[in-house]
Amino acid sequence: MTKCRSFCKTPKTLKISLATAAAALALLCSAPCVRADNAPDWLRTAAQEKLPDYPKDAVAVVVLDEQQTTVKDNGDIETRRRYACKLLRPEAIKTYGYATVEFDNETKVSFFRAWTITPEGTQLEVKDKDAVEQGLTNYEVFSDVRRKYLKFLEARPGSVVGYEVVQNQRPQVFDDVWGFQDTIPVHRSRYTLQLPLGWEFTTLWANHPDQAPQSAGANQYVWEVVDVPAIEIEPEMPAWTTVAGHMILKFFPRDPAMRAKTTGSWNDIGLWYYGLIAPRRQLTPDIQQKVAELTAGITDPLERIRALTTFSQRQIRYAAIEVGIGGHQPHAAGDILAHRYGDCKDKATLLNTMLQQIGVESYNVMISPRRGLVRAGFPMLLFGHSIVAIRLPDTVNAPSLYAVVNDPKLGRLLFFDPTSEYTPLGYLPPSEQANLALVVTAQGGELIEVPLLAAATNRLFRTGTLSLSSGGDLVGEVNEVRWGGPAVETREQYLTATPADRQKVLEGFLGTSLTNFSLTSASLGNLEKYDESLMVHYKFAVDAYAKTAGNLLIIRPRVVGEKGSSILTGKLRKYPIEFEGTTLQSDMFDITLPPGYVVDELPQSVEAKCAYATYKSNVEVKDNVLHYKRVYEITGVVVPTEKLPEVRDFFHQVAAAEKSSAVLRRANP
Repeated sequence: MTKCRSFCKTPKTLKISLATAAAALALLCSAPCVRADNAPDWLRTAAQEKLPDYPKDAVAVVVLDEQQTTVKDNGDIETRRRYACKLLRPEAIKTYGYATVEFDNETKVSFFRAWTITPEGTQLEVKDKDAVEQGLTNYEVFSDVRRKYLKFLEARPGSVVGYEVVQNQRPQVFDDVWGFQDTIPVHRSRYTLQLPLGWEFTTLWANHPDQAPQSAGANQYVWEVVDVPAIEIEPEMPAWTTVAGHMILKFFPRDPAMRAKTTGSWNDIGLWYYGLIAPRRQLTPDIQQKVAELTAGITDPLERIRALTTFSQRQIRYAAIEVGIGGHQPHAAGDILAHRYGDCKDKATLLNTMLQQIGVESYNVMISPRRGLVRAGFPMLLFGHSIVAIRLPDTVNAPSLYAVVNDPKLGRLLFFDPTSEYTPLGYLPPSEQANLALVVTAQGGELIEVPLLAAATNRLFRTGTLSLSSGGDLVGEVNEVRWGGPAVETREQYLTATPADRQKVLEGFLGTSLTNFSLTSASLGNLEKYDESLMVHYKFAVDAYAKTAGNLLIIRPRVVGEKGSSILTGKLRKYPIEFEGTTLQSDMFDITLPPGYVVDELPQSVEAKCAYATYKSNVEVKDNVLHYKRVYEITGVVVPTEKLPEVRDFFHQVAAAEKSSAVLRRANP
């Protein structure tokens, strides 16, 4: 069953997978070798199955992945998972040499065993008592989610490894996800559903043709897919669930009292979630006092809002304590303020409560940290993150508030993420833009598309004044002005580094474009003024920047900051592209040429464009100064597969332009 834990993390993967975790592997010791003909029939049958030919680089293949879901009359659910994998190459052992299962206080593991069938036919078993157990904390202070590991014995190429696990759960909602595609080929995947009499279900297929179930008895249904190709991980690809084949299921009980656990509509989800958060948004004397303190002397409505959003964003430390329903329900606003910490839904709840005190209406918003997970036509709890929608008073008219939606029911809504510490009011993290969000009100939930911010709101303007010596050395200074996305990203890099290490951040950036350089000075402006543009100024020297060839100097006019994309690999892409966000970036470099040199050759002007981006560069020389100009703009973020050739051609042109050089010749004496 779907169970989103911390709202500030991507929801669980579509299935329990075989994986490695460094901490757990350090704890695993060799289990006793149990040699006996005791591998279950299903695993022995899978090991004998004839498999198709696979690409030479395939490290393993899923021979069988079977999930049996049994829903009981009282709503409890038993899930049995059987998984068999054939190891083809030695490197498969690192990733597929372990069986894992996640569980929590509401999802118990009643059976967990693993087996190896070696190429010689020897059968080895590992039992639950040999498992290593580990807590999953990540960014959380405490969570009841844990994981068990079993190490397959004597796993090597040619072996078939497998495990069986049984879990029992009392779910908070009646839905499930069957994922049947992996980063390795899947020979056979099967899902069996057993419902009580009178129960109903609906399904939604994604990235795979719809398939009707086979009836296997009274209210029992079976789906099966065979020979599903592997997903090849590509640079800048969208979220996993937008490309991998899977089926989403929703179960509808016959008992009206239990129907509340089935999310039949977005409005239903909103009503359910509002019931969880409403009791937590109670004003306390401490909250009232803090609001009065933060807004004292401020009369402008927007500045009053800004004072509260800044506090929730930067003074409430991110930390999560989640047990059971705590994966969905925030803590009480008063407790969050008292302890000065909380996760995303806690920070949102406290901010909503504080805004209420100054007469500003606002709402908790459920949103996915990745685009494409939520589908408008199939309501389901696949969000994973919580932010805030602030209903702007009529008197507020600020052009700098870009993340605004004019909703016919709820009015002007300003979306704001209290968890994204470095994102100022009026902006949103890129992953939350062009995304579906559920605004939760007392009347229910309303699904709204959060806007994609215009490229001009995410700006980088870089100017450089430099000089080149006759020996090819380059010295000079560069000024950068960043706002929007580029400012947030760079500001976070500097603020999360110690003051002593901030020079290393800048040197790391310069090192992507220059070699043999030395940073002679640097300064930052408005570093902790998040609502203002970030200023970066630096001076550097580069030995032998220009290459010498006889009486020629060969210089790259584009000095720092390479534009382009990582999508240009040797292979043709299979999947869409998803850029991080829109942006408009401009560079202007003036390079004084050494005395006695004239221009022999200049790069041609380039003007490339596609439906999602534009690029222009130009080089000219006037009064012995080389003037380089470049403008790079990303206007769309998701490129469908049918547009890939156009975008690939665009970035080939950009890559060629970025590498182009000017040739200088020493004039005759």
